[in-house]
Amino acid sequence: MKDPIIRPITLQDNAQVARIIRQVMTEFSCVGSGFSIEDPEVDDMYRAYQGPKAAFYVIEYKGEVKGCGGFAPLAGGASDTCELKKMYFLEALRGHGMGSQLVDHCLVEARRRGFRKMYLETVERMTAANHLYRKKGFKLLSGAQGATGHSGCDSFYELLL
Repeated sequence: MKDPIIRPITLQDNAQVARIIRQVMTEFSCVGSGFSIEDPEVDDMYRAYQGPKAAFYVIEYKGEVKGCGGFAPLAGGASDTCELKKMYFLEALRGHGMGSQLVDHCLVEARRRGFRKMYLETVERMTAANHLYRKKGFKLLSGAQGATGHSGCDSFYELLL
């Protein structure tokens, strides 16, 4: 895949990012209570990630946003732990290494902002995502951490930064 770029989210990206999140979560049957599709921040990801310890990125390809992901402090977690959040890609972007590049970008930025651990939640049926996280060195945990409110998730990972 040629010329996709990772860049910080802008206010103008909000509608497209919300559409991607809802489309991908629906595709993987991650709808309803207990899934991040219900998070109030979905409609305004730009403002939700403006703090000094948070960042959110989009992947733009041929002028259109096709994927997203970021990190923020883990709600209810230790101050040195962030959560990899809302990492979703439209089908056209999958399988081209962009997920790996975005995870790497988030890891570098999280370290730079002082985090020592990165946590994430997902579902087992997102097999490619689980494979990517394990390949990046994330270790499977026995249960959830923090207070994310995502009771629909069934796979939990952590990586020491």
